[in-house]
Amino acid sequence: MKIIFAGTPEVALPSLEALLGGDHDVIRVLSRPDAPLGRKRVLTPSPVAALAQERGIPVSKATRLDGEVARELAELDADLGVVVAYGGLIREPLLSAPRLGWINLHFSLLPAWRGAAPVQHSLIHGDTVTGADVFQLVAALDAGEILGELTHQIHPDATAGDLLAELAVSGAELLARVVDELAAGTARPRPQEGEPTLAGKLGLEDGALHFGLPGREVYNRFRGVTPEPGAHTLVDGVRMKILEARLHPEVSLEPGAIRFLNKKVLVGCAEGALELIRVQPSGRPGMNAGDWWRGLGTNPEPEAQR
Repeated sequence: MKIIFAGTPEVALPSLEALLGGDHDVIRVLSRPDAPLGRKRVLTPSPVAALAQERGIPVSKATRLDGEVARELAELDADLGVVVAYGGLIREPLLSAPRLGWINLHFSLLPAWRGAAPVQHSLIHGDTVTGADVFQLVAALDAGEILGELTHQIHPDATAGDLLAELAVSGAELLARVVDELAAGTARPRPQEGEPTLAGKLGLEDGALHFGLPGREVYNRFRGVTPEPGAHTLVDGVRMKILEARLHPEVSLEPGAIRFLNKKVLVGCAEGALELIRVQPSGRPGMNAGDWWRGLGTNPEPEAQR
């Protein structure tokens, strides 16, 4: 088949690699426009665009799929469109342009966690099992029929970055299998069943940790927002990022109290405590939490946001 692949971040690379290694032709890659990166804000292609350019595949870069870009893609006469974390909506008439329409690799067990941040919301809410679905793209948000599914046990200490990396690899294998089934005419779509839950995009404020909550809830939020949008708290009113942490359910401290106990920097929660392993104080680079603690000097007992 002739395939258009739409994707942007690194998590989409295993899927593109899987399709490039298969029996089908990726005739065009669609990605978000180049973005400024680094201190010098150099315009840099997305990971997906960079891989496509390296492999000699034509790339279309767009934020909105309308006008000239939509017409250009529709005129390719593709058999199938494939979406993995593109970051934009595909609407009619482009939605119906490929012979078999568009399919989407989504990192949840639909209809759970429809939306932009399924892995993050799954961890924040304490799920122990997740997975990935390949579904037929329709106008409604992540509501199309399921063409393939896998389940995945969530490690209790996995962050969103860890889990996304794992699902990106297993999901790519699932996606390649579904594409082969569509080509062979053996795919068996089924409707989604159950009550949908929504996983909207997370902002900076969603990374705030509040230590007046039980430790498991605090830790789950830390896992869900790491590495993006990033976990943080206020320590004596000053914002500090929390880069690495671990739950200690057996430790009892006053909620928000930060203490150095048994060579660990611990923050009390309503139940248990969170160990700070690596932190990034405002205006400073990331550092070992013990080094941060030893540098406090005249404030040996700081308080975190409750």
